Amino acid sequence: MSGTLNKVMLIGHLGDEVKLHYFEGGNCVGRFPLATNETYTNKQTNERVTNTEWHNIVVRNKAAEICEKYLTKGDRIYVEGRIKTRKWQDDKGMDRYSTEIQCTDFTFLTTKSESQQNSPTPQPQKPQPTANSSSEPMVDDNDDLPF
Repeated sequence: MSGTLNKVMLIGHLGDEVKLHYFEGGNCVGRFPLATNETYTNKQTNERVTNTEWHNIVVRNKAAEICEKYLTKGDRIYVEGRIKTRKWQDDKGMDRYSTEIQCTDFTFLTTKSESQQNSPTPQPQKPQPTANSSSEPMVDDNDDLPF
């Protein structure tokens, strides 16, 4: 095989909300941290050990807008992409490096109901039936049932 391959597949949880940045011309880039966990049992102490690895995910244009709209912190997502290392200079002129995952495809793994359970804002709930203090008997709305 004479070619090379730069492919990454991750399943993890969002560590923060998707942050969008818009450019002139309408293009945008979205960034979010993704946590993946490795769990094993230490053979000497017999205790469970979990290591978390953080990945910087970058999505572009329409995909970024979709991620921002539907993903929230804690959601699970499958991400496919490639590794890219950027070189930049900090305020002091020192060379710095950032390794990112340039996302080419993704699949949401958290269902809408799971996402709503994890959200900090209270969701509207169905009113619960209350005791009827009047003398009228309770009527069942399922009159059309054959039994």
